[in-house]
Amino acid sequence: MTVLAERLLEKYYRNSPHPYRIFEERIATLVNQKSTLLDAGCGRTLPVLRKYAGKASRLIGVELVDFTDVPEGIETYNADLSQIPLADGSVDIIMSRSVFEHLVNPESVYREFARVLRPGGLVIFLTANMWDYGTLVAKLIPNRYHASIVKHTEGRAEEDTFPTAYRTNTRNDVERLAQQTGLTVRKFEYLNQYPNYLMFNGAFFFVGMCFERVTSRFNFLRFLRGWILVTLQK
Repeated sequence: MTVLAERLLEKYYRNSPHPYRIFEERIATLVNQKSTLLDAGCGRTLPVLRKYAGKASRLIGVELVDFTDVPEGIETYNADLSQIPLADGSVDIIMSRSVFEHLVNPESVYREFARVLRPGGLVIFLTANMWDYGTLVAKLIPNRYHASIVKHTEGRAEEDTFPTAYRTNTRNDVERLAQQTGLTVRKFEYLNQYPNYLMFNGAFFFVGMCFERVTSRFNFLRFLRGWILVTLQK
């Protein structure tokens, strides 16, 4: 992070909620003591799911990579999201953060979610918007370079960066997949955040900030915002 980027971040985004926080608060309004909550692609340390300990009757994490430091009281399964080892109709809420951009065969995942959800159950996911400039650039860059780039721009470990596919990252794709798999789109929201990919250069950060301000202010430009937050219902 450069000095200019840090100053701009502090001045203009100190009180702006990150999409991650909006996502987590949305889940918190839906979970209760009778809920079974499943985190699809929960990460090796379950950073989001552990926040709901004591707030749901059953917490379940599903992830491809090996788990580490799993809190007591959370069920974990190493499984593909298209083959979740749970009974039909056994889950109330499925949440997923920064995972859907990696789905190579999203239709099979949508179908599996529909299978394990109870009638009226919800899927809430946060993922990159296909029409965001960062996503468009990422799509042009071969996946083999993503880990190194993300390490230098965000400081994320290379082992925690996975190939992207962007096959369910537009409104049309989400609506089509939901219709094909017995789910209904209850809410589709576009969210913005500070230009995190441009923190390495103050001038670039400023340009990204101007873009964010314009797309956040004018609703007709919402399709250019960086994130989509989707609620599906069975």
